[in-house]
Amino acid sequence: MKFVVEFLFIFLLIGCNSSNTTKNENSKTTGSTSDSLMHEILRQHDVGMAKMNKIGDAKNRIQQALDSIAKLPTDLQKKSEQYRMQLDSAFNWLTFADRDMETWMNEFNMDSLNDNKEEQVKYFESEKKKISNVTVEMVSSLQKADSLLKNQK
Repeated sequence: MKFVVEFLFIFLLIGCNSSNTTKNENSKTTGSTSDSLMHEILRQHDVGMAKMNKIGDAKNRIQQALDSIAKLPTDLQKKSEQYRMQLDSAFNWLTFADRDMETWMNEFNMDSLNDNKEEQVKYFESEKKKISNVTVEMVSSLQKADSLLKNQK
């Protein structure tokens, strides 16, 4: 009888220990997923930040071109109207991209949900999509501006 009780005790101990191991492994997996997502978010952020000065420079160059068009005689201004509209559009796209990056940075909370790794992973997945979209927006707006300004330097 004593042998059976000891056997059951050892069996229960092993069973409880293995479920804790599984929980620990799941926690480690969720933690590494969270870390991996955070790394990707920061990488995307760094890509976007590298574009911030370029956006400012492109906006300045566009503004100079718009100022130059405004100084032209009326007949030449009319001939340049389509180009001026394209410059205005590019300027606005750059402004939106810059604003969206600033908004994302102000709203992102890297310490969010530290106590709940599963929810943190969901939050980081959502933020990864947001910062990826912002980065694409920044690159795209710079490409549009550069294509309009390629002959001006």
